[in-house]
Amino acid sequence: MRLPPTVLCAAALLAAPPLSHSADPAAPAGAAKGCLPTGNGYLRARIRGAMNLDVNWHNAELQCEGGPRPDGSGLRVAFAGPAHADGRRLRLVFGVDAVHEGRAGHALPTNLTVIFEGEDRLFATRGDDHCTVDELKQERLGALGGTARSWRIVARGFCIAPASTLSSDARILVSSFDFAGTAVFDDTPAQKPAESPQHKLQDRT
Repeated sequence: MRLPPTVLCAAALLAAPPLSHSADPAAPAGAAKGCLPTGNGYLRARIRGAMNLDVNWHNAELQCEGGPRPDGSGLRVAFAGPAHADGRRLRLVFGVDAVHEGRAGHALPTNLTVIFEGEDRLFATRGDDHCTVDELKQERLGALGGTARSWRIVARGFCIAPASTLSSDARILVSSFDFAGTAVFDDTPAQKPAESPQHKLQDRT
């Protein structure tokens, strides 16, 4: 059976390498690690269903990254929580449609992927009609100018339908979420590497 592109993208995210610590390009080398160099990153989410969790992560516990979707249709913001000694870690990836650099937004369709690393469990909404970002704001970080520009992305929202595993045998509902993460926009043309199947799948997210 041929899986739809959104499901394949979710599988590619599960196989993707861990997030690197995000940093403001203008921040000094000795800046504290965490989600944001300003120290005010966070992620809160209420998860019910196959997993029951109340996520409340603060800046120092988080790794985060973000930027435009490859096709320029919106914004992708990702968070990875504290890593456990046995390798388990929870990661959430928000794909927010119809938002662009520096602009606020309301009632934005959102795709959500929830990955339980170390447990081989992945839940995806498989489309952007299950979740909505009620409000999104962007605040500039670091020095102005340059080809790379960092923004603090602040958003809150909810999901009205569950995310399911690839086999649809388990579901979770993220009934509410709010976060402050980062997104970096870079005008420097990227060198295009030889395309692997995984890269092609990730570009569709």
